[in-house]
Amino acid sequence: MAHDLQLVPIPAFTDNYVWIVHDGRSALAVDPGDAQPVRRWLAERNVTLKAILITHHHADHTGGAVELAKETGATIFGPANEPLPRCDMPLHGDEVIDSPGDLPIAFTVIAVPGHTRGHIAYYGNGWLFCGDTLFSAGCGRLFEGTAEQLFASLERLKALPDDTAVCSAHEYTLKNLAFAECVEPDNDAIRDYRAWCESRRAANKPTLPSTIGREKAVNPFFRVERKTIGERLSEHFGTIATTPLERFRLLRAWRDRF
Repeated sequence: MAHDLQLVPIPAFTDNYVWIVHDGRSALAVDPGDAQPVRRWLAERNVTLKAILITHHHADHTGGAVELAKETGATIFGPANEPLPRCDMPLHGDEVIDSPGDLPIAFTVIAVPGHTRGHIAYYGNGWLFCGDTLFSAGCGRLFEGTAEQLFASLERLKALPDDTAVCSAHEYTLKNLAFAECVEPDNDAIRDYRAWCESRRAANKPTLPSTIGREKAVNPFFRVERKTIGERLSEHFGTIATTPLERFRLLRAWRDRF
């Protein structure tokens, strides 16, 4: 059953995570940009990789996928509208992947364009694998999509249950919290979370996964409707943003230069 599955973040490069879901025998990997740490983890535990889930085409998310698939026979799932090195099961969004790699789990595929045009996320067993769309206390940059797209994508993820585990692909939390605290200096939830994250990183432990509920409390991109954020944006830019989308656009621009 799905509750027997375990979730493990494997560090890769300087700040990436490859997320592993496994039952002690079989596993799937999300966004394996580097094959070597995944290969090592599998070998140490005698676990077989059966499926690979890709969220978007950037190399730090795809670089190890083909190599691992060739070595293990794993099936690669990924966004249909992105230039992937290989994709066995192209996805657009709204599909349900049942038992990928014979693991007892089903994922709903969510289209989340913005960071890239065809970015997708996977939601199942209370876990959200969101790539570079949603980070703890932040969100992805606009490389290919529009602010309208990314804002709508984040609103889609924000509507998931509060206890959903947010499995982002990068350890950006402390950097994002520095910006969040600048935007909302009187937000005690941000201050408390930053202290907890600092202790985690000091012990070389991940700050992830977060939860949707926590992000509603600390992530400025989930809080654009707040009066305090509107006032801070007016102070910073000297203009009044009246709609949530306008506020989001300004907030993303501010974060880009922070």
